[in-house]
Amino acid sequence: REQFDLSEDRGYLPAEDPAISFNKYPHSDTTSAACYLLLNDSKKIPKLLVAGQFRNFVDSLDSGRYSSIASVEANKIPGDTNSEVRLAMNLLSFMAHAYMWGGDKPATVLPRVIAVPWHAVAKKVGRPPIQSYVSYAIDNWYRIDKSKDITLDNIALIQNFLAGVDEEWFTMVHVVMEAQAGPALAGAYDACVAANEQDWETVKNCLFKIAASLGQLYQTFCRMEEKCDPYIYYNRVRPYIFGTLNNPNLPDGLIYEGVEEYRGTPQKFRGETGAQSAIIPALDGALGIHHQGKIGKKKKEEDVLKTYLMEMREYMPPKHREFIEWCEENSNLRKHLKNKKDSAMALPYNLCIEWMEAFRTKHMEFAGKYIVKQGQTASAVGRGGSTIYGTGGTPFMKYLKKHRDETTEHKVIK
Repeated sequence: REQFDLSEDRGYLPAEDPAISFNKYPHSDTTSAACYLLLNDSKKIPKLLVAGQFRNFVDSLDSGRYSSIASVEANKIPGDTNSEVRLAMNLLSFMAHAYMWGGDKPATVLPRVIAVPWHAVAKKVGRPPIQSYVSYAIDNWYRIDKSKDITLDNIALIQNFLAGVDEEWFTMVHVVMEAQAGPALAGAYDACVAANEQDWETVKNCLFKIAASLGQLYQTFCRMEEKCDPYIYYNRVRPYIFGTLNNPNLPDGLIYEGVEEYRGTPQKFRGETGAQSAIIPALDGALGIHHQGKIGKKKKEEDVLKTYLMEMREYMPPKHREFIEWCEENSNLRKHLKNKKDSAMALPYNLCIEWMEAFRTKHMEFAGKYIVKQGQTASAVGRGGSTIYGTGGTPFMKYLKKHRDETTEHKVIK
C-alpha cells in the first residue's frame, strides 16, 4: 500500500500532518524570505477579500516576491517529505483563486508574482496550476491536539478564502471522510491481492471492512448541514473554487503572466471538486463498477462524462492515480461473483454497493439543496455560479445521477 501513499489509518491523507509553516533558513537565504512572505501574505486573504482590496494588494507587489519559492526541494529541507512543497502549492493556490474570483468580475490575467512560482511548484507536485481538491482539503488541515485522532472536533484548516464556520466545516467534513476511508482503501488493496490468490475468505472479510468504512464515511458526510448552510456555501464558499474550463464567466480561460511554457496563451483547467478525491474511483475499480453507460440516446453526453472522469485523475497526486489504475487492473472480484455465483461473498459485496449507492444519493441530494435550489434566489453577497455546471466544469446533476444509477446496477443476486 505504501507505494500508493495510502494507509489504513489515514487513507490518502499524508502520513505526517501537513506542514503549517516553512523551516527556518539562514537570514540571507532568499528561499526562506520568499517562504516567509508567502505565509504572511496568504493570511491576509480573508480580510482583504472582505474589504475588496486583495487584487490591489497583489498588484502592488514586486513581481519577484515569491519567485525563490520555486527552489524549495524535499532534499534541501532537513526532515521534509515534500510537505513544504505541498504547503507552497496550497498557499499559492489560495492566493491565485482569491485574485481570480475576488472582484466584481473574474480576472482574465493572473499576475506573474503568483503565476510563475505557482506554475513551478505545480510541476513539482505533478498537478496543474489550479486550485484542486488536494490543496483545498487533503493538504489543508492540522490537528488541534496532536495526541488525538483526525476528527471533526480536533482539526482546523491551514488556509481559507473568506473564513467562517461554513467554509471551515465544509472542508473539515471532507478531510475527516478521507481519513475514515483508510480501512476501505486498505481493504480494497488486500481484497484484490487475495482474490488473485483465490483466498476468498480473506476477500469476504475485506469486503465487510470496506462496507464498515463506507458506513462511517457516509455518516460524516450526512453531518454537512450541521454547520455549513446551503445559502452561505453557494454565495460565499463556492465562488472561489471554480476553475477556468467550461466556465461561462471565463470563456477564454486565464492568462498566466510570465509563464514561458504557456507563451501568453490563456489556459483552461477544471476547478476544485470532490470528484478529484481518489476514494470513490479506487473503490469503483476494486469492486468492478464501470461507468460507461450513456445518458438517453445522446452519445455526445456519454463521451463528455467519461472524458471528465478520466480528466479528474490529472488533478490527483500521481500516486493516487496509480492506485486507481492498479485497482482497475488487478480486481477480479465481480468476475468471480458472476462466474461462481458465490452467495457467501454476495452479501458483503452488495453491502459495499449499497453504501456506494447511499453516498452517491446523498451527494445528489446535497447538490440539489446547496446549488440548484440556491441558484433560484438572487443574492447581493456573492455569486455561486452556474447551477448546471459544477466547480469542476461538468453538468453535475446528470453526472451524479448517472453514476448513482450505474452503481445500483452492479448489485449481484444472492
